Amino acid sequence: QVQFVESGGGLVRPGGSLMLPCETSGFSFKGYAMNWYRLVLGKERDIVASITSTDHCTKYVDSVKGRFTISRDNAKNTVYLQMNSLNSEDTAVYYCNAGVPHPDMEYPLAAFPSWGQGAQVTVTS
Repeated sequence: QVQFVESGGGLVRPGGSLMLPCETSGFSFKGYAMNWYRLVLGKERDIVASITSTDHCTKYVDSVKGRFTISRDNAKNTVYLQMNSLNSEDTAVYYCNAGVPHPDMEYPLAAFPSWGQGAQVTVTS
C-alpha cells in the first residue's frame, strides 16, 4: 500500500522558514522522481517542485525559485522541502507524491492516486 506522510507544517511569520519531510512507503522510492505540491483553499492542487530519482536534478515553479529547495534521501525513502523567505502566498497544504515523466508535460505526473494528509503551512504576521 502506497503511503505518503507529510509533516513539519506550522504557523510562521513572513520571512520565516520551514522544512517539510515526506516519508514514503509501499513503492520503490529510488525508482521514481518525487514531487511536492500545494493546495490553496478553493484552488486546484499545483506542483511546486520536482526532483529526479537518481541524479537528483531539481525543478521549481517560478513563484518559489530561489526560496524553496527540494531534496531526497533514497536510503530513508524520504523527500524534503526546505522553504525559506516565506510569504502569505505560500500559505497552503503541502503534499508529496511520486512522479512519472510525461513527454507533453513540463513536470512529472503524479504516479499514485493516493495522497497523504498533507502539511498545513500558514504564513501570517
